[in-house]
Amino acid sequence: MDRPLDRVAAWTREHPFAVDVALAVGVFLFAVVLVSSSYWQGEQTAFVFGVLLTAPLAWRRRAPVQAAAVVVVVSLLQLLLADDLLAANVSALIMVSALAAYAPRWAGRAGLGLGLAGAVLASARYFSPSDSETLLLSTGSIAVAVVAAWALGDLRRARLQRLAALEERAQLLELERDQEMRLAATAERARIARELHDVVAHSLSVVIAQADGGRYAGRTDPGAATGALEAIAATGRQALTDMRSLLGVLREGGGEEYAPQPDVAAIPALVEDVRVSGLDVDLIVEGEPQPMPAGPQLAAYRIVQESLTNVLKHAGPASRAWVRLQWRADALELSVLDDGRGASAAMVASDGDGQGVRGMRERATLHGGRLEAGPRPGGGFGVHAALPYGRRR
Repeated sequence: MDRPLDRVAAWTREHPFAVDVALAVGVFLFAVVLVSSSYWQGEQTAFVFGVLLTAPLAWRRRAPVQAAAVVVVVSLLQLLLADDLLAANVSALIMVSALAAYAPRWAGRAGLGLGLAGAVLASARYFSPSDSETLLLSTGSIAVAVVAAWALGDLRRARLQRLAALEERAQLLELERDQEMRLAATAERARIARELHDVVAHSLSVVIAQADGGRYAGRTDPGAATGALEAIAATGRQALTDMRSLLGVLREGGGEEYAPQPDVAAIPALVEDVRVSGLDVDLIVEGEPQPMPAGPQLAAYRIVQESLTNVLKHAGPASRAWVRLQWRADALELSVLDDGRGASAAMVASDGDGQGVRGMRERATLHGGRLEAGPRPGGGFGVHAALPYGRRR
């Protein structure tokens, strides 16, 4: 709940000119109307000088140099024409403070120098120049007031600069936060796009292969056709589950629970699913499995999945594939090879930079690994990747 003082402070920050006008009016009413009227020798002259000295205060923040110039000129005229020091001369102190706070540095220093010079001239003009003690005392008093006004203005400048620096820092932090959020959103969209491509492409390839096989087998072997339909249903359900898991991050709320991401241990099941789809594929595992972070394990699974999907789509009928996992001392090396001819032509036409190959290479590079893909001598296609285990403690 806002307090009245907070609302007043906010209003003054939003309307500085109105505050300065109110200050000018207040100084005029106090210094000219209330104080100076009691000892005016020439009422019209004193009134004019009072107006000319206090009116520039309304522009002490908008145009401090110009307002101070007006006060200086009026003060010099006063030294020539007026016989008494006026209460409205307090405007000179206010302008010295305004120059130190709101004007350029050179103007603030100039205001301090002119104020000190004015102290000497005012003392010599309005106090007894023959009495050195009185002259020294009056000059010192006015000079102290000038220095105090300048010091207050300089403190105000330092505070304004500090506030401006804090506001600039807050704006920079907000911009940096927005950029980080945009980068994070872009990275997340790219990750989801890769995952969706892997899931959809693999699942549809299996479904198409099963549907083609079931169509041909249905004429002579109804049992095989039924098995193909069951495999299609199972693949579709698994794809739907994966899709829901991926798209769940786009939903609002955090109460959903999702299945864990696949890892290297799920590769045998993946190979078996592809084998059931009709592709003759063998899995070869060499070495002892090593501890591996979840990120590289997911990358290994997706690389094998994408490679087998490409075999299903491009290798041609009666093709054969091999998946080899080699647990080396410092990295997991995996290879997916086929002896078909269709993949070679398709990948050479796109220079090995298709969406699937590009995504596999990005996955490997993301985790500090490497990936090579290209046609094999004599036909077929090969994908070779190496994924490091990560830092050992």
